Amino acid sequence: MKHASHKATKVSRQKFSLAKALFASGKGSHSVRAVRAAQAAGGDAIALGLDPAVAEKINEIAPQTRRSIREAARAAERRSHILASASLAALVGTAATSMAFAQNDDTTTVFADPATTTTQIKRVSDVTSASRSEARTELNSSVTEQSTNEGGWGLSNSESSLNTTLMNRNTANNPVVSVLMDQDSAALPAGFNPNHDIGTSGNNYPWGQCTWYAYNRRAELGLPSSGNFGNGGAWADSARALGYWVDNTPRHVGDAVVFTQGQANADPVYGHVAVLEKINADGSIEISESNAKGLGVISHRTFTADEAAKFQYVHY
Repeated sequence: MKHASHKATKVSRQKFSLAKALFASGKGSHSVRAVRAAQAAGGDAIALGLDPAVAEKINEIAPQTRRSIREAARAAERRSHILASASLAALVGTAATSMAFAQNDDTTTVFADPATTTTQIKRVSDVTSASRSEARTELNSSVTEQSTNEGGWGLSNSESSLNTTLMNRNTANNPVVSVLMDQDSAALPAGFNPNHDIGTSGNNYPWGQCTWYAYNRRAELGLPSSGNFGNGGAWADSARALGYWVDNTPRHVGDAVVFTQGQANADPVYGHVAVLEKINADGSIEISESNAKGLGVISHRTFTADEAAKFQYVHY
């Protein structure tokens, strides 16, 4: 027969197990594990007979809930990664610093001087070896189309050729003469000097005479004339002597038309001079003149191409 005292003795001999109390199965907030963990976390380490620092560590590894366990594991993993990264960075920095300050005669260094490496660049003869990407396509050597630098010059976006007639190609001081010379470039006498001696300046001819009118009219058109060419019939020879271009072809408005003595009803002693006003398509010409119908009277006449070819013309 067993006595109750024996059971009591057996129970009293059981030792308290801290691990079993903390990690024994049980559910709810009143389980042994929850109570013991709460006591340790709340600073009640004396109830368990533990040092407070040990109780705090036990609370870290044995939290109250599964969520706390997961969060503690993630925090520990992050701390581990941070420590590993910091250690690796410190190691790399130390190695780089040592290599940068190392003094040796080896020309093959990690930190090369750009001024020396540029002189060692070599042309790669194999085009395919220069690419490290297998996705690149090789150059097609059969392509025949290529760019060219051959072509012509044009004004603005126009493809028309440059109009050289718009550019002065002479050294004439008189702008009107310069333009006319460009138009007459193919017919100019050899060695013609556009800056020849003009002659006496100022209109020194008697008022109302043909010479007086011819001087003023040419001056209006910007053409030079001497104030001392003489009588109307002498203008061609006087102008030619000073270097003017004189011939038998009417060329421009403003040409001095010279009549010899008695020619086309000119004065038989003094001759006559007029100014060319128009050249018609059939070669006929129109002139303006003074004193043909009275002193100071300005009038006009027309001559056929055959008649015009018999007169002399002082151009410029």
